[in-house]
Amino acid sequence: MTQRMLLVNGPNLNLLGTREPATYGTDTLEDVIDLVQSTAADFGFEVRAVQSNHEGVLIDAIHAAREDCAAIIINPGAFTHTSIALRDALTGVDLPVAEVHLSNVHAREEFRHHSYISAVAECVIVGAGIQGYEFAVRRLARLLPKN
Repeated sequence: MTQRMLLVNGPNLNLLGTREPATYGTDTLEDVIDLVQSTAADFGFEVRAVQSNHEGVLIDAIHAAREDCAAIIINPGAFTHTSIALRDALTGVDLPVAEVHLSNVHAREEFRHHSYISAVAECVIVGAGIQGYEFAVRRLARLLPKN
């Protein structure tokens, strides 16, 4: 049986490739999904990807992961700094979580320095561009039991 990872991307990540390329790079969300899928496949995982600008959609996807996913990779976007509800959803499903941010949030505005997600994540990867998603897959794959 193939295991699955849930890839969650929050608000404005649908604009990757065109939104502030000096900060977020020129890779698109499709590039992110392709990278995660190909890396996950190397470890025997499938990937279900969801992106939404709506918090409730992301929470519903996290809740659904409880049924058929082994881990979650999440870039919550701006919800990182505001959403206790996302944090509660992640703790509620009790799956290993990797938090990813394309830019180095600690080198940016002060309000970006705090994450509600980091304390419940197995790892936090910042400032590595889309390669951070690859690192997240590799880290989670090492933490999960082998099939």
